[in-house]
Amino acid sequence: MLKFFRRKSTKAPKPNRVREHAIRKQISDANALTVIEVLNANGFQAYLVGGCVRDALCGVKPKDFDVATNATLETVRKLFRRSRIVGKRFPIVHVRFGRDLIEVSTFRQSISDKIVHDDKGMILRDNAFGTLHEDAFRRDFTANALYYDPNSDEIIDFVDGVADIQRKLLRFIGDPKTRLAEDPVRMLRAIRFSAKLGFSIDQQILNYTNETANSLKTVSPARLFDEFLKLFLSGYAEQVWRQVRETPIAGALFPCCIPSSPLVLAAMRNTDERILSGASVTPGFLIAVLLWDDFCARSLDQDDPEDDPAFTTLKNQQSYVAIPRRFGAFAREVWLIQERLHKRNLKSLDRLATHKRFRAGYDFLCLQAESNEQIAPIADWWTAFQAADGSGRQTLVSQLPKTPRKRRRNRNRTKMTEKIQ
Repeated sequence: MLKFFRRKSTKAPKPNRVREHAIRKQISDANALTVIEVLNANGFQAYLVGGCVRDALCGVKPKDFDVATNATLETVRKLFRRSRIVGKRFPIVHVRFGRDLIEVSTFRQSISDKIVHDDKGMILRDNAFGTLHEDAFRRDFTANALYYDPNSDEIIDFVDGVADIQRKLLRFIGDPKTRLAEDPVRMLRAIRFSAKLGFSIDQQILNYTNETANSLKTVSPARLFDEFLKLFLSGYAEQVWRQVRETPIAGALFPCCIPSSPLVLAAMRNTDERILSGASVTPGFLIAVLLWDDFCARSLDQDDPEDDPAFTTLKNQQSYVAIPRRFGAFAREVWLIQERLHKRNLKSLDRLATHKRFRAGYDFLCLQAESNEQIAPIADWWTAFQAADGSGRQTLVSQLPKTPRKRRRNRNRTKMTEKIQ
């Protein structure tokens, strides 16, 4: 049974202070606690905040640790030698400890003339600093507006976030329409947290799915790529895609993708399995899957032989979710190797098997085979070919259908004919 202890205050509503939560072990990151200790020693308030507190309460091991303080960003930067201020829309301080990074933000106001919006309500810049209470109401979800004080081992809760976590409910602080207008990406965050934590999304948020899908057009494609990585490369891609494909959001991110494609769902499941087993994953593979149907359509409708359908497919996608060049090149190579895997040219089998994208191309082929009976025998053949020794490969090669040999053109005879004419 949770007990709540109220803080004495006359200026702002009193928060709930939760002591019986048993998260000290999960949330005790040495570097984050060092940041808090230094800020406290210099007379400032400082607390762990957001996702790390939420995850610890949900029994999930936190990966990232954020600190909120009433010290200014410039003060924080001066207190920590290896730190710098980053961000334009929401400036914060990155404090480095070797490879670890602690994000430190200053308490923000919920209402201020310093918060700059566009004509649709989206926040363009937020440099309005305030109090702990004001900062809590500036955050998006109630589950993310929790502060942990390591000195008293208390969770400070202004918005009933602990109760919503117990109910497994994602709920906005304030009016959902306004919060989504401020930042449409919050809908993607809701879907991601829902899949990760098994929470349900407040119906008042889901009521604005269509409007939010349209608003995502105003978000930077580069920022949406960062969200794409969080959505699909965190170990719960299949569950995320099952939610996204039922909404217009799928079309807002990848308009040329067929949401119901069994290949996409299989790829999402495969990605989750690889992450769970500790195998490597790359965004380029998912990009290849999501844009495969568009590439195939452009290849069939190709009028000019010199046109590059892969280039056109990737270029068209850039207006929605920007694809970094190295991942676009990866996807292109996976697409182009498919034809070679299907043809199985006798003279280049061994060379193809050592191609740098062979494994990715083979995995792509196997995923297609799961829902395409015509491709299954080809995928099985390549599986056997990789496992076979020299004689075994010769047997497999002998089973391939013979392709008719092209007659060589006699160049000397052609020249002689031209002279006679």
